[in-house]
Formats: sequence, structure tokens, C-alpha cells
Amino acid sequence: MSTKKTYYITTPIYYPSDNLHIGHAYTTVAADCMARFKRMQGYDVFYLTGTDEHGQKIERAAQEKGLMPGPYVDGIVKNIRHLWEQLLITNNDFIRTTETRHKDVVQKIFQKVFDQGDIYISNYEGWYCTPCETFFTQRQLQDEKCPDCGREVELLQEESYFFNMSKYADRLLQHIEEHEDFIQPESRRNEVINFIKSGLEDLCVSRTTFNWGIQVPFNQKHIVYVWFDALINYITAVGYASDEEMFQNYWPADVHLIAKDILRFHTIIWPIILMAIDIPLPKKVFGHGWILLEGGKMSKSKGNVVDPLILKDKYGVDAVRYSLLKELSYGQDGIYSEEMMVNRINSDLANDLGNLISRSIAMIDRYFDGVLPEPGPHEDTDEDLKNTAREVFEGATEKLDKLDFTNYLQNCWRLISRANKYIDETEPWLLAKEEGRKKRLAAVLYNLAESIRIILLMTAPTMPTLAARANEQIEIFTDVERMNWMEAGMWGLTPAGIKTQKGPSLFPRIDPASLDIEYAGEDAPEVSKTQGDEAGRQTAEITFEEFARLDLRVAEVISCEKIKKTDKLLKVQVKIGEEERTLVAGIAVYYQPDDLVGKKVVLVANLKPTKLRGVLSQGMILAASDENGTMMEVLTLESEIPPGSRIK
Repeated sequence: MSTKKTYYITTPIYYPSDNLHIGHAYTTVAADCMARFKRMQGYDVFYLTGTDEHGQKIERAAQEKGLMPGPYVDGIVKNIRHLWEQLLITNNDFIRTTETRHKDVVQKIFQKVFDQGDIYISNYEGWYCTPCETFFTQRQLQDEKCPDCGREVELLQEESYFFNMSKYADRLLQHIEEHEDFIQPESRRNEVINFIKSGLEDLCVSRTTFNWGIQVPFNQKHIVYVWFDALINYITAVGYASDEEMFQNYWPADVHLIAKDILRFHTIIWPIILMAIDIPLPKKVFGHGWILLEGGKMSKSKGNVVDPLILKDKYGVDAVRYSLLKELSYGQDGIYSEEMMVNRINSDLANDLGNLISRSIAMIDRYFDGVLPEPGPHEDTDEDLKNTAREVFEGATEKLDKLDFTNYLQNCWRLISRANKYIDETEPWLLAKEEGRKKRLAAVLYNLAESIRIILLMTAPTMPTLAARANEQIEIFTDVERMNWMEAGMWGLTPAGIKTQKGPSLFPRIDPASLDIEYAGEDAPEVSKTQGDEAGRQTAEITFEEFARLDLRVAEVISCEKIKKTDKLLKVQVKIGEEERTLVAGIAVYYQPDDLVGKKVVLVANLKPTKLRGVLSQGMILAASDENGTMMEVLTLESEIPPGSRIK
């Protein structure tokens, strides 16, 4: 038995009627984030996922393909395993309900519950939804259709075995009321309490109208109904009735992480099965929201699913995992679109995080020949950065323990934002000009490297390749496979003397044109003109917060050319930190292309991209002009402030 603290987390076992979509990927990535987090904290983690392969829906789907159910699900399960490998899921086990180990446990439990009188045989008549594998009474139907998925139901009458759910209703209600954390979020808990109080009907636990399933051990005409089969996987995988030491080590599960549409199965049927066989209940069932498209919930039958493999191939595994976890607020639904994902990647990962790391490495390379110096004199600004790091570590830890992934990441980004602001406050490029301030410059760059170390540690559960990729450019970690979460709460662990090696952008900016999005303003002007005082007085006042929304950056012009068949448009290539962008500027009347090359200009970096004459413009150069437009001058900087620096 392990001497470490254990942590057992599960996803639902997915129904392999077709390949999985990003809704399934969200659950599995979220559980993987928790598993990685707990391993970094030193826990002995067991992370389970798998497939629920029995039932009439699978049997019918296989028939439609001209296959037997076994070979049919084998192909889909192979694809699911491949998906989890591509998303770097670190599950310890992958259980299939068709495995012998699971069949044996289901039959033993069915026999036990029957022998003690909690399962009985009777005739059943009810409305059955095959996609949901669920029976409904007439009063539960909505417009004569399934109340869960809205599809057609069929009236079935057959001999079935029933599980006496009502016998355990009061005991379950008491457990829920005494264990506030058992069902989370709280809104889900209230939903389940109200459902139980409305009265539980006994559960049909066998079928005779199909053959694809586990046989009832004492009556081979009957197949065990899917939920009494599927839910038991959670104890099969940790050794119930086969490995007592393993079972005692990991059970009860710490978290069953599920989507809200299967909440009642996991918080009513599953606990009552466990009560019937006298096994402790899981510590927590967390029902997260859905990832919605603009047309509503994703559904294989609607044909509106999004393939996570395609997203991973386009944007990289770290970016996809980050975007998924950032999108769903605690327990709530979230809206997905590829445009939103690209905007988040460009804003959060490329602009904020990637630029912080690349700028810091560039300055260590430029000012200290690529060797991180010993920290120099300490100032108040440094203390504020350290305090932010400590607060962020505490907040991120607390939010992750609650499975609040959005706010965990928001905490991480607080430190990223603070570190970017720290660069603006300390102005390393000015410190580098004064030989007497070399030690202060060393302190600033060391503090930036230390902030990056903490950020990489805290984001590692979400973005598992980032630390290794960053480590190739700044050797912070001796072993990126063995990072300790608690070290993110300590300041000063980055060793001085480590070397930097400038490399490719960690998160290259994505061209939104690749999404085939229609952009408005085809002939919109692409230069912001700052005119005289009279024009200024006619402009409405804005607040500081509104001004702060502008991301103004120093950009170096690296190439410039005239756009054919136009009189005033130039195509300008600029460099912002390590990133290159293309933009269109309406200044050809005032500037020849060669006039701007090598100049440092002021760029509005967070302007929504716009297509002008077929060229996607990703920013706006600032310029001043007179009231009549007869003179114009692009705002330029003559100092050594590096491209990518913020303007405030």
C-alpha cells in the first residue's frame, strides 16, 4: 500500500457510438489538469477514464454500419485512445466495460443485491429513449418526447428486474445534507435534493430486447441495464473484488468529474448502488456545464460537433488545453467558437505570456551576454511583485482544489500581468545605459526570471509542454518531469548563472484570416491621426480604464511596399518583440516605402484585424496630421527601447 496521500479522479466512461468532440475533451483535460496538479503536490494519483460499450444504441449503430458491436466499438475506442494521447492525458487506466474484469464485478454485485432482496422481477411498461438509454413515465415526457434530448421515444413492455431505489432514498438524502461538498457546484446539489424529495421510482436494471451487454448471472435471458453496468466501472478499475489492497488504497474516489446531463445517474443511482453493497460513497461528484455553440449544445445527432484533434493540429496542445479550461466558468456553460479560441490564444498566450518570456530572455541576452545575473539591490517595486506572486500561488492552489479552472488560470494571469507591468515600471533599457545601475538591472532581470519560473510551475497542469519548451530558451528547471507545486510558493529558487538561448516564439500569433472570418471595413482607414487642439476638444472624454484597454507597443518596421492599384496604401511588416505582423497603412501619399524601414513606430496592437485590399491588417500605426490633411507624420521613437515595449 502506498505511503503517500492518494487522490483518485475519474471522468465518465464515454459512449463510443462515434468519435468524441471538444465537450468530451474538456472533461478529460480538466481531470488531467487535476491529476497533474495533485502529482506535483506529491500525491499518489490514480486517474481513470474509459468507454461504456454496452447497450441498444451501440447494437443499432453497429448494425447500421454492417458490423458486429465488438469490432464496431474497437475502431472507435482506438480513436479515443489516440485522442487522449494527442492531448497528453495522463490516465493511469483506461477501462472498457466489455473487459472480463468488469463483467465479473458487475455480475457479482448484481447477484449480491438480488440475494439480499433489493432486486426483484416484474413486468415493465414505459417510454424508452434509446440515445439516452433511459425509461420515462408518461408524465415525465415533454411534448411526447424525451425530456433530456428531445428525441422520439418508444413504448416498451417487457419482463425486467428492478432495483429498489426508494428503500435508500432517505439515507441518501441524509448523506447529501450532511456532506455539503458531496455534490458540487451548489446549484447541482439543490437540483438533486429536490429530485429525491419528489420521490424515487424503482430502477429498471435489465432488458430482454437486445443482446449486447452483460448477462444477468442467474437468468441469461436478461441483459444488465446500462447504468447498473457502467457506473460500477469506478470500483472495478481500483480492484473491487479482485485486489483488496488496491481498493482500500484508492477508494472512495476523491472526484467523479462529469457533465451536468448525467448528474442524477452519478448522484442518485450510483450512491444507492454503493449503499446497497455497503461501500463508502465517493467524496465528491462535480457536474460541470456544457460547451455550447452559437446554435446550442453540441450533439453528434445534430452534426455540429467540433473535433479536438483538428484544433490540436492547428494550434498546438498547450493552446487548446488552455482555451478549453479558460472557457467554462465554475459549473457554468461556456460558448465556443474558433474565432474566440484564436483571440484568446493571441491575447493571453502570444501577447501576455509569450511576450513576457521572450522579452525577458532577449534582455538577459542583450545586457548580460545570455547569463542570468545574481540579484542586485532590492526596491519597493520588487516587493510588490513578490507579494503578487505569493497571493497568486495561494489563490491558484485554492481554486484548483475546488475545480474552479477559470479562476485558477485568472490567478496565474495576475502574475503574468504584474510581471509585464514590472518591465514598464523598471525600464530595463534605461538602466542598461547607466553603468552605475548595472546591479539594479541585474535585480530586475533576475526577478523577471523568477516570475517566469513560478508562472511555468503553476501553468504546468494546464499546458504540459510549455515548461520544457521554455526551458530550452532559459534553463530554469533541472528536470521538467519532476516539478514541485510547492516551489511555486517560494521566491528565489531560480539559480543565477543559468544560460539563455533565444528560440522560436512559444506561442506564435495566429493569422485570423485562416478562419475564413468575414471582416468588416474593407476600405477603413488604417492610420490613427492625432490632430490639433481644436479636434481634441471636440472628442468625448474617456476614463483611464477605457484608455488602458489600448495595447500600445513599440514596433520596428522591417519591410514596406506599395499596394498595387492604390494611391495611398502601404503594406508594412513590423516586429513586436519576437513576433512579426503585417498591417496596412494609408500613408503612401506622405512616405516612400524605404522611408520607414528601420524606424520604430507606435502601434495599436490589440485592434481587431481587418482586411484591406486583400491584405489582413493586424494593428494600427499612430500618426499626426494637420486639420486639412496636407501634412502627416508617423509617430516614431529615436531611443533604444526594444520593439514590443509597452507605451503608457
